[in-house]
Amino acid sequence: MSELRCGPFADQWVISAPERGRRPSDYRREEEERSKEEDCPFCPGNEQMTPPEIYRVTGEDRRWRVRVVPNKFPALQDQPRLDREAVADVFVRVNGVGSHEVVIDSPEHRKEIPDLPLEQIELIIDTYVLRLRALMEKSAHRYVLLFKNHGKEAGASLAHPHSQIIAAPIVPPAVEARLQAAKAYYKKKRRCPFCDILVEEIRCGERIIEEADGYVLLAPYDSRFPFEMAIYPRDHAHDFTAITAEQRRGLARVLKRTLSRLKCLLEDPPYNLILQTALNSREETTAGQKVLSSSSHWRIEIIPRLTRMAGFEWGSGLHINPTPPEEAARYLREVAITG
Repeated sequence: MSELRCGPFADQWVISAPERGRRPSDYRREEEERSKEEDCPFCPGNEQMTPPEIYRVTGEDRRWRVRVVPNKFPALQDQPRLDREAVADVFVRVNGVGSHEVVIDSPEHRKEIPDLPLEQIELIIDTYVLRLRALMEKSAHRYVLLFKNHGKEAGASLAHPHSQIIAAPIVPPAVEARLQAAKAYYKKKRRCPFCDILVEEIRCGERIIEEADGYVLLAPYDSRFPFEMAIYPRDHAHDFTAITAEQRRGLARVLKRTLSRLKCLLEDPPYNLILQTALNSREETTAGQKVLSSSSHWRIEIIPRLTRMAGFEWGSGLHINPTPPEEAARYLREVAITG
């Protein structure tokens, strides 16, 4: 039977509609045609096709293992100052101060994270940490988001596996709303709301996909999309950039297994991977920083692009999910994964 669900922090309702339900095989699509290596600006030998690199990891053979370059067509870019002005006393305009970087996962054109050795995935995670730290050195970068678009339907314009990082001078309203709800929960109960979610999800168990290596992989109660997943550190941690070497190794293992489950079950679907971590709190008071650190919990959200938003979703803001998270978690648990 269909039901409406609402999570505790996004003020977001979702329609869970199993009557419209679809099995994993119903979501499978034809494999996308991939670009050739000789035409790819992210492949070795084509480094001149990208803007000058910001950072690289070099192997013992002196060849690069991970590269970071500015996005050739940036959404935001470095500017001398942040100018804000009213337009016709109705609108507000702010110049596009920020940064937009591309993290090239590896020299391998056809190898995604599930196909890479753990050592390479650790190098990617190390690079994420270093670049996020560097971008947060600027107080103007109030909000920094790391994301991966896999597949054309998820927004990827280049097939070579890569991620992107955008630093913005504002906190988006949807993010601000979640933060305020989490802060209100903390102020009332003096506990991290996301830690409480993990305790309840582990107790219940039906939406847990895996608990290992210091992380919990689950299908969120208010999943907006079929087979949506989230990876949480099991212990409270608000800032992704503070993770230790051991935690990075654990995350590499969990991330490889998680994306392998998705690839095996749904035959490599398009997806978006999003890192939600603490805001840049350099300009916060000590008290403000304490509330932020106590009410935030970093996580990685993975959203397969298996359905499309249509008129009802766009008009109402309500998502219709034809595969309830309990069913999605069961299918994902059953995937045989090694490592």
